[in-house]
Amino acid sequence: MFYRLITVVGGLVFVVVLYGLVWFFCKQFLQRHGVTDQLADRTTVLATWTFAGISVGLVLFVAGAFVLGPYAFYRTLRGHDAPVSDGAAIFWGLGVVVASLLLTATGFMGFLKLVGAY
Repeated sequence: MFYRLITVVGGLVFVVVLYGLVWFFCKQFLQRHGVTDQLADRTTVLATWTFAGISVGLVLFVAGAFVLGPYAFYRTLRGHDAPVSDGAAIFWGLGVVVASLLLTATGFMGFLKLVGAY
């Protein structure tokens, strides 16, 4: 029972880590493209919608995260009139999703191995 509790708490921590990584990569993206006006607010909105796309995609079917996450990233950028081409927005959205999920999954698998659940 104790290991189940640790695994659930660890899973919740890694959800927070995933959002943090998405937020960090979105901030780097916006800074790289010269966005300085309301950077924190724009980063939060972009990260929140991208995270929502990833989450819904993971719930529906795992591959959906790689479709809905970049799509949410792209649509949010279009809504904020960011100076980025459509191709770059989709490419960067996919990069943010893949990098965030890869780092989080690697850490979570290491966590599960550490607690003996894997």
